[in-house]
Amino acid sequence: MPDTPVVDSHQHFWDLSKFSYGFMPEGDSPLKQNRLPDDLRPLIRDVGVDYTVIVQAHQSLEEAHWLLDLADQTDFVAGVVAWVDLADPEVGGTLDALQRRRHFCGVRHLWHDEADEGWVLRPNVLRGLHALAEREIPFDLLARPQHLRFVPELLDRVPDLRTVVDHIAKPRIAEREIEPWATDLGRVAQNHTVYCKVSGMITEANHSGWKPADLEPYIRRVVDMFGYNRLMFGSDWPVCTLAGTYRQVFEAAKQALGPLSVPDRDKVFGGNAIRFYSLRRGM
Repeated sequence: MPDTPVVDSHQHFWDLSKFSYGFMPEGDSPLKQNRLPDDLRPLIRDVGVDYTVIVQAHQSLEEAHWLLDLADQTDFVAGVVAWVDLADPEVGGTLDALQRRRHFCGVRHLWHDEADEGWVLRPNVLRGLHALAEREIPFDLLARPQHLRFVPELLDRVPDLRTVVDHIAKPRIAEREIEPWATDLGRVAQNHTVYCKVSGMITEANHSGWKPADLEPYIRRVVDMFGYNRLMFGSDWPVCTLAGTYRQVFEAAKQALGPLSVPDRDKVFGGNAIRFYSLRRGM
């Protein structure tokens, strides 16, 4: 491909008849409806996104294979970040089977929902993360600010693990809190193998009153930390619909990032995701 495709590195699909999604709030919610490829297709076409990466929303191998089946049937999906039980002693065999699927490109666990904030350093989890590193399978770090202090040790213990911080680690944007998020994420970014997703921010801001300017102090800092070579855009659709539309997320990211050279724009909005997740295989 001579031109760099535009890639949304982080979106979800779900089917309420197949899985129960524990993160959905009680009562009525815009999240409580099936969200499938035909719902997303017109939204990405509207803003010029060419491909997406589906990220797990349910912690099961059943969902992993369902998402991979969806990817096989969907022209715009370039990869799937699935869940596996990293603490399973037989996780290597599970990963080997998933790697035979064309669109499998990474693993994620809902770390920020674990009661143990240091879950990622448990011996059985570290064994599973070593299995990822041995197979060159990327790992999405779903962390909140309080989890970041564990990441440098994780990277020391599993130095060959390819990692990306989801949602810039969910700083408290609505409260305008910068520290200790900025200091702790800065320590993580000192490891030049770590990437960061410019995603999931509007749902950490004031849902009904946020503006792109509210995101700018946080994006400026992640640009300083990671540079344009290690940032990738993600919509976090349909979770983002709690606070805005797909177009609003896309435009807010562009505005908050500020003027970009063409090469830097191509990296953040496509090239970095393609390189990190080895997406060419799924395109």
